[in-house]
Formats: sequence, C-alpha cells, structure tokens
Amino acid sequence: MPIKLPSDLPAFDVLSREGVMVMSERQAARQDIRPLRIGLLNLMPKKIQTENQFARLIGATALQIELSLIRMSEHKTRNTAAEHMAEFYRPFSEIKESGEKFDGLIITGAPIEHLPFEDVTYWDELREVFDWTQTHVHSTFGVCWGGMAMINYFHGVKKHILDAKAFGCFRHKNMDPASHYLRGFSDDCVIPVSRWTEMKQAEIDAVPDLHTLLSSDEVGPCLVEDPKHRALYIFNHFEYDSDTLKQEYDRDVAEGTPINVPTNYYPEDDPSRPPMNRWRSHAHLLYGNWVTEIYETTPYDISLIGT
Repeated sequence: MPIKLPSDLPAFDVLSREGVMVMSERQAARQDIRPLRIGLLNLMPKKIQTENQFARLIGATALQIELSLIRMSEHKTRNTAAEHMAEFYRPFSEIKESGEKFDGLIITGAPIEHLPFEDVTYWDELREVFDWTQTHVHSTFGVCWGGMAMINYFHGVKKHILDAKAFGCFRHKNMDPASHYLRGFSDDCVIPVSRWTEMKQAEIDAVPDLHTLLSSDEVGPCLVEDPKHRALYIFNHFEYDSDTLKQEYDRDVAEGTPINVPTNYYPEDDPSRPPMNRWRSHAHLLYGNWVTEIYETTPYDISLIGT
C-alpha cells in the first residue's frame, strides 16, 4: 500500500518520480482499510526537504500511511514559504485541542543544539508535546535533537557539547540483532552523522528503562529504545539524502566557517567527487520495521490509543 499525500504537496511529485507508491486522498478513500496515521512534527528549517526525506522512508512500506504535517504553534519559520506552511501544516495547539490520536509521530531534529533545552523558544510547548504523546500517540520516533530532547525530558539524560563536530558517515554496531526494529540489519551499518553534541552511553546505561540498539565506537550511542514511553530515539540521520552532508559542507565552505571534510563520505575523501549513499537500505529497513511494529501493535480502534 502507498502513502497518502495531498496531490499538491511537493513530496507527492518527488516520490512519484522516484517510484515510491503514493496516492491521492480521493484514491485512499476508496480503500476499505484503516490507514496508519503518522504525524511529522517538523522542526527543521528546510521543511520541504525534510518532508520528502521522511515521506520517502515511511512510504516505502506495504501499508497505507496517512501523513500529517505539524508545526509548533507560535514559532515562525524563515526558510519555507508562508503559503506552504499555511496550506499543509497544522499547529500543535490545534491538533491537541481536537483530541486527535496518531499511530506514530516523528519529531525531527533542529539546528539549535548549542542552546540549553530550556532556552529554546518553544521548549514549553515541546514539553507539552512529549506529555501528549503518552495519551495520544502509540509510538514516537525522536530524531537527532528531537531524540535528545525527549530522552532528556523523560529520563534526565544530558546533552554534552563535543570538542569538534561529529560529521560524516560512521560505522555502527548492531547491539541487539533480535530487536524487532533491527529485522534484516547487518552486524554493522553506516549512518550519516552531523552534530555538535552527544549523549553518553554510560548515562543511558544508568537508566534501566532504556536499551541501546545501535552504537558507534567513534560517535557513541545512536538508536535507543524506550519501551516505557513507547519511543525510539535516534541521534543520527538515516533519513539524509545522498547529498545532504555535501550541502552542509559546501554551505560552511562558502560562508568561511571552519569545517572538516565529512568522514568516510566522499570517495577517497575527495570533495570534488560525488558522494556515495551507503545507508539507504538500512534506512528503509529501520523505518519499515518501525511502521510494521506500529501496525502489529496499535489498536484498530484509534480512539483506544493511550487508554
């Protein structure tokens, strides 16, 4: 089954050209099944790029997905057209007031990792989101800064500033091959990383409710399961396109910002050569496994979520 998207959302055409199965709302209405309702709380500045990345991954499964785009209520983006935000996004305050429930929710990263959590302008509302997931979302996936914020809020695990940016493609070990979320995973895999902060494995291990699924000797823990809060936290970027790290590198070079060539990204570490995508298959596995786990465990009556 395909992912259901508004036909005028940019991701509809992008995914269609890539061969991802998408359907319009009219087509979806003719199918006599309940689609999985998945929300995307998009905190990234380049909203459309991020929409495409996550829609691509969750739309590659055999299930019908209804994707809802969500924004923070008062925060105004400067990098995406106001018309796009008005047409396709709903503020969290409206979602909460309506009492809607979701089978899954993805909370993206945000380029604010240098700030203490409490200094983020929308931190109070984001804490409301975290609490709301416990009664209105069956499974939540926190990504990069979003995952760090969740694990800090629910468990007090601290965010630590790195001496140098973790930037590139790093090998990660499969710490639990029997995990439902790692079905089909190799013993290790490559994952893009782009962050100035880290969570420490020892502090995660000190919380009995947390279980690390993927970890790297070079850049630390990556994927953490939190069964108590029905959540996954990933601190790195399986969703990245082939050229996302290149875009970040080229931007910093153009602005004169000191930046290292991303590790293990360009062939022979030569930025003049096109980068190779070595994480795409595992990215689809992880998000496909997450969607499958939701399908197998969420109530058919969506009103029963959180009860």
